[in-house]
Amino acid sequence: MNIFLKEMKSHRKSLVFWSIGVFLMVASGMVKYESLSSSGQPMNEMLAGMPKSLLAVLGIGEFDISTATGYYGLLFIYLLLMATIHAAMLGATIIAKEERDKTTEFLFVKPVSRNQIITAKLLAAFVNILILNLVTFISSVLLVGKYSDGGVVTGDIAITMAGMFILQILFMVIGSSLAAVKKNSKAAASLATGVLLLTYVISVAIDLNENIEGLKYLTPFKYFEAKSVMFGAGFELIFVLLSVVLIAGLTVVTFVFFKKRDLNV
Repeated sequence: MNIFLKEMKSHRKSLVFWSIGVFLMVASGMVKYESLSSSGQPMNEMLAGMPKSLLAVLGIGEFDISTATGYYGLLFIYLLLMATIHAAMLGATIIAKEERDKTTEFLFVKPVSRNQIITAKLLAAFVNILILNLVTFISSVLLVGKYSDGGVVTGDIAITMAGMFILQILFMVIGSSLAAVKKNSKAAASLATGVLLLTYVISVAIDLNENIEGLKYLTPFKYFEAKSVMFGAGFELIFVLLSVVLIAGLTVVTFVFFKKRDLNV
């Protein structure tokens, strides 16, 4: 039995649905951009009259939405939320699914170690999020490029996708580590999603109140913001290193606790 292929097969429908959802999100966003840009109404002036709190909640930030890349920066936070929710749920369910589906005994009587099992599962999850990231990248390059009046958008989009991919991996191992640690691993997906939403709320709160900017290290949504990586200085080394440390640490937690846990059959 090839565990990696089995996991890829069991998640293929979910991956197709998420990929379609991402494509539709980019397509609908750029159609909205075309509609607004052709209306003749100055788009930035329209935003200027909106309350700062509303702009922060919507994730608009400081973008020049009169350009296709600026509007894409606004759209990126929603794509990031979709991708990280998918990654967190995938990381949790790919660990917990044997107990959920009552197939634990079937899997663990096979002549493979737990390390081999968890490695194959995490590799399958990694490939799934890589595919979703590539779908997002290709969709974004094609659709944003269509409305950019000949401007080159590939570089700007590529750097945001790189940041997204790091966060996808981070939330994947958050989900897998929670599933490995919790006695009731079936609740790990909900808990991982809860952690994700909490960190997102913290990022919004920071946008609303500059006095709590120090909390940005607690929320991955502040690590690779589009307004920073696309229109700023690119990646900040501290956030890259912090992400690597968290990913490595949570991966170790996944392996250690998965090997120790008593699995329900």
